[in-house]
Amino acid sequence: MSLVASRAEMAGTLLEEAPAIRLDYSFLRRVFLGIGVALLFLAPTARDPLAFAAGALVPWLMFSIINTPTMPAAICFFLLWQWLEVFTRAILTFVDGEAMGAGIYGETVARAYWYMLASLIVFAIAFRITLGNLREPGRYFRNAHRHWRPQDMFACYIGGLLAGVFYRYGSAALPSLDQPLEAVGRLKIVGLFLLFTYVLSTGRGRGYLWMAVAFELVSGFGGLFSDFKSVFMILGMAALAARIRWTGTLAVLAVALLSLGTGLALFWTAVKSDFRQFATGSDESQYVKVDLSDRYGYLGDKASSLDTIEWGLAAQALLNRVAYTDIFGSVIAVQENSGTAESYPRQWSDALNHIFKPRFLFPDKGQLSDTEVYARLALGNVSEEMRGGTSISVGYMAENFADFGFPGMLVGIFVLGVIVGGICRYFMMIQLPWYVREGVVMAFIYTCATTGAEISLPKMLGAAVMFTIIYAVLVRYFLPRIWHWLDDRAGYQEVQLS
Repeated sequence: MSLVASRAEMAGTLLEEAPAIRLDYSFLRRVFLGIGVALLFLAPTARDPLAFAAGALVPWLMFSIINTPTMPAAICFFLLWQWLEVFTRAILTFVDGEAMGAGIYGETVARAYWYMLASLIVFAIAFRITLGNLREPGRYFRNAHRHWRPQDMFACYIGGLLAGVFYRYGSAALPSLDQPLEAVGRLKIVGLFLLFTYVLSTGRGRGYLWMAVAFELVSGFGGLFSDFKSVFMILGMAALAARIRWTGTLAVLAVALLSLGTGLALFWTAVKSDFRQFATGSDESQYVKVDLSDRYGYLGDKASSLDTIEWGLAAQALLNRVAYTDIFGSVIAVQENSGTAESYPRQWSDALNHIFKPRFLFPDKGQLSDTEVYARLALGNVSEEMRGGTSISVGYMAENFADFGFPGMLVGIFVLGVIVGGICRYFMMIQLPWYVREGVVMAFIYTCATTGAEISLPKMLGAAVMFTIIYAVLVRYFLPRIWHWLDDRAGYQEVQLS
């Protein structure tokens, strides 16, 4: 064999043996390291160069901590979504033209920014401790989905939709059961996640995937809130869970979907105040009085006149809405300077008291008001612009600061991380197909963290406890029946290997 032929054969062998690049935590770690290094060159032009540079590198650090082969994909959503809320405040300094400490609340906003970044690192450590040593599920559970039929996976999604409808009407009829019914309604997320991971890992049923995406986008615009964004989040985490092969085509598709999601978010930001007033007939109510067809007609009219939207103002409003640091800064200012600081951990006390007095057993239990907590901890007057028919929360990080200060608040954050991570671990160890486990954890994390850093401590803990109770029953008696139904529909039988 000639030298040229020998080298060609060797090169071909190396190309065949080169591992495929897959979307996993190692890949995300490398991507965000590149993004962080690139943003370092922009940092000197920022109003807060050190804060900007540190915030840019935090995702790389978080993914370095949680980078294990069996880490649930939903943990990425939990950490990355809240990091975006924090880092957006550094981006806003370019728009506002002033440093974080130059605003109305002064240097406490800059401190809140650092405290929130530190909290995310603590969360990552807690997740590594609780989830870092999860065992591989074995070939049987890892590949149990591959013989299922795409139409049956879509049927599971439809079943989840019906559970969501049941929650909507059930909670309206029985408000005292809102929280357990909400947990049942999250079966839609399990079904949607399972459909997405199935299609992405097997390549079958792409039409069903796009049908589900289209329906979620259209239906997400029918309510008062930006529910359409959830389909992008779930699709992204399903791609991470499936560890799909990263190609140039996929990169283009990812950019297109990200652009579409951003465009829809800008459109919603521009029209949501007027739309909510139209749908409810009030600036403060959340009760929808206008028919669905009329609501879509209103949005259609807005969409047909996109040239009348001030996109620059919408972009700034969206950044202000995502950023959740100033409110924390106001809590720091009030707690340290007004003389009204709590003398005991009231927020944790109220949260635990709220959890251990379920409303279906204590129907006279008072409602916890996020707006009341905001007014108490931040001495805030809720303006029409901030309220817009919704409540406003200082967020669980600020509540931990109000109870323990800094760095004591990091102990509370670590406890939260251990609770959330421990619950995830419980569901990741159930004897069900791997992607069913991932889907349940995705539904759990979405329930606890869909609003990111602004969720209050009682709501996070309450949702976590109630979800665990409901799904401990579902994964014992209901989800195995769905698994067996999928196997029967596929005419599949196999001896369990692991």
